[in-house]
Amino acid sequence: MQTSLEQVQQRIEHQKAALPVMYGDVDFSVTPERYTEDVSVSSMKDYAKAFPPPPADMVARVKAYTMLGDVMADAYAALMPQYGFKRLVGMLTTACDKGIDAVPDAPPELAALIAEMEVKPDWLDMDLVREGARLNRLPMAVSSPWMIRGAFLATFLNKYTALPMALTGTLSHASAARRVNETATFFTVTTLPNALEPRGEGFRAAAMVRLMHSMVRFNVLRRVKGWDVSVYGIPIPQVDQMPAGLIDVFLLSYKMIAEGRTAFTPEERAKVEFSRYRCCLLGLPEDLLMDTPQGIVDIMNARSGSIRQGFDDATCGALVRATLAAYLPPDKSLGNRIHDALEKRLARLVLVKHFLGGNAQMARDIGVPVQPLDYAVAGVLFPVITVKMALYEAALKVPGLRDLADRHLVAKLRRLLTRYGHAEFTTDASAYRQASAVPAE
Repeated sequence: MQTSLEQVQQRIEHQKAALPVMYGDVDFSVTPERYTEDVSVSSMKDYAKAFPPPPADMVARVKAYTMLGDVMADAYAALMPQYGFKRLVGMLTTACDKGIDAVPDAPPELAALIAEMEVKPDWLDMDLVREGARLNRLPMAVSSPWMIRGAFLATFLNKYTALPMALTGTLSHASAARRVNETATFFTVTTLPNALEPRGEGFRAAAMVRLMHSMVRFNVLRRVKGWDVSVYGIPIPQVDQMPAGLIDVFLLSYKMIAEGRTAFTPEERAKVEFSRYRCCLLGLPEDLLMDTPQGIVDIMNARSGSIRQGFDDATCGALVRATLAAYLPPDKSLGNRIHDALEKRLARLVLVKHFLGGNAQMARDIGVPVQPLDYAVAGVLFPVITVKMALYEAALKVPGLRDLADRHLVAKLRRLLTRYGHAEFTTDASAYRQASAVPAE
């Protein structure tokens, strides 16, 4: 049953009473500058003509959720002054791995967070989720290692959504590399067998991501002078979780609509349910998780059309350049240095093709010029990736080879996780910049 807008508003206002240490000074009746209903000045302005306007209810829902944090995870993060962030991380890890009863004197806020994550939505079919994870193992193992940086760059193209990352120290190459590898780790680990079950590796990773985002909200709202809620709203609101969590099913749905299809195939449905449940574990409200191709396209466009366009070089450009320059492999071996150099060239093309609408001039303006060598590298690597994908897909359809191929992919994913390194999913408040040091425009 979908939550009414009145209930959503009540949930948003409840943040002030439930967590005055974080939200006591926030006026939730004020619409932040980042929000707009004028698509012509939004981050979607270049694509608006290609899509019909989303339903009014979705637009209103997105507007409301622009001011919602993560009630349960925020309450747990707000215990930092009492417990310290390392102890909070340790207790959360233990609760995810062994259950809440394994945590001595567990605070009620931790018990509430774990209990919320363990609730199964009425629509959930875990068999479909497991199948969706299996189907996602192939792209995560073969193509994603070459694409993740380019997709990560896309998160920095708007000053209203990128500022929290700038404030947390991600402008340094080392921090940028860690954030890219942590993102790759999260999406990779969630595709492992049974990872999204309670006590699973993906379940724990989702809990850690929620805590990290809540730590950012806690530190920004309490510590960062110059953070203007009337301009930027709540740091990392729920609607900002949607692009990373739903981009794959959005692209799938957009392609289906262009083909005139309105219903998912069984395999497509499994992928959709996997993404929806992963988002659910990340704390996204269920009424943002549409289950039809048109619904998914509409809600994603409602979100994109709600964010005022804004790019400033000190925030967005610096984040893009730091992330592109970051060295991601675990060591400086010859093979890793070659991989890093090639992957960076593909990252530029992924950013331009999928997130800048093919606008090479815009890429040059933000410091990511696409060069002839980039196209040459792509001309060699993309066919190789395509052939590998095709071979695995063929093997996964043969009864005698399917299990063997899947085990091979799981082993490959494990090796990738080792390459990405241990994901801490934490944020150090001492590294935060002041918002006043970041120009508005």
